[in-house]
Amino acid sequence: MGKRLYIIAGEASGDLHGANLVKALKKLQPDLDVQGWGGDLMQEAGVRITKHYRELAFMGFAEVVANLRTISKNFKRSKADIAEFAPDAVILIDYPGFNLRMAPFIKSLGIPIHYYISPQVWAWKESRVKQIKTYVDHLYCILPFEHAFFAKHNFAVEFVGHPLLDVVAARSEDPEFESKFRAKNNLDDRPIIALVPGSRAQEINRILPVMCSVIRSFPQFQFVVAGAPSTAEEVYSTINPKLKVVCRQTYDLFHVATAGLVTSGTATLEAALHGMPQVVCYKGGTLSYLIAKRLIKVKYISLVNLIMDDEIVTELIQNELNTSRLNEELKKLLNPTHRSQVGMDYANLETKLGGPGASSRTATLIIKSLNER
Repeated sequence: MGKRLYIIAGEASGDLHGANLVKALKKLQPDLDVQGWGGDLMQEAGVRITKHYRELAFMGFAEVVANLRTISKNFKRSKADIAEFAPDAVILIDYPGFNLRMAPFIKSLGIPIHYYISPQVWAWKESRVKQIKTYVDHLYCILPFEHAFFAKHNFAVEFVGHPLLDVVAARSEDPEFESKFRAKNNLDDRPIIALVPGSRAQEINRILPVMCSVIRSFPQFQFVVAGAPSTAEEVYSTINPKLKVVCRQTYDLFHVATAGLVTSGTATLEAALHGMPQVVCYKGGTLSYLIAKRLIKVKYISLVNLIMDDEIVTELIQNELNTSRLNEELKKLLNPTHRSQVGMDYANLETKLGGPGASSRTATLIIKSLNER
């Protein structure tokens, strides 16, 4: 009888990386029976999905409070699902608010826990390290400095490399890709500057108007917004009715853009791995920013700079994010000498991230552990 695995992924990124992990697992052990919470990509990879992540995405304090009853029901349902399925191991993917709360229950059943994509406890909520050490049997980290961070806390982890490298490596090279992308989205022949204002309404309303303020200084370029799937196009057109918006094509946009203005978050790393020179932008409410500054213990806000431990991409934060500074930094990105340096820095970033193969490295470690039981 084949081994049983249960997986919990609560977001789109977790579904993507979970799907690639399952494909790698099934390549090593085809008779695996895999069930869990995730999305369409995990289902296509062979996971029996019992709850879709679309029903789990509650972001922000107010939204969480308003949906406490639903969240409580989700916990009960997940516990019942795991107990009934009785897996040989559970794989938790990122999504720490939910997954770290589920871990004690899973542990109480005597089921080993594999955590893929460590919670970012090095940035904030360092107290969660104790939880992880208590309940997680195997932790797979995707950022190179996380290994040293957990070693400081006397917890042995595996650095497996970043799964985004697998996603980028899987792109097929099509010499006509750019012309097809332009035709599909009614774009003209001018080079493209990507605007990536984030996915939350507050971020978009604060950051996109500043990004748009540089458009008149670069008439030889067309500015294209990477639209968030959860955001209506009217949100963007209200800010600037002439904006071109492409939805669910962010990686394609990174691939063809000459440069980009990118809101701080995972998108900064995604942009770098697609080779797009960028300025990292962030502007929050004054109170939220001051609180975050006290709570978050990192030197940089962009993952690119955190990984390299150096400011290889410019970060414009709060008052520094203004028309004058954006103009100045965008001009630099268009300078051939500067672009050449960015290319070398991005190549070093890829090397530091361990190269493609995170999914297969993690799968090998999980299968080894499963078969040792």
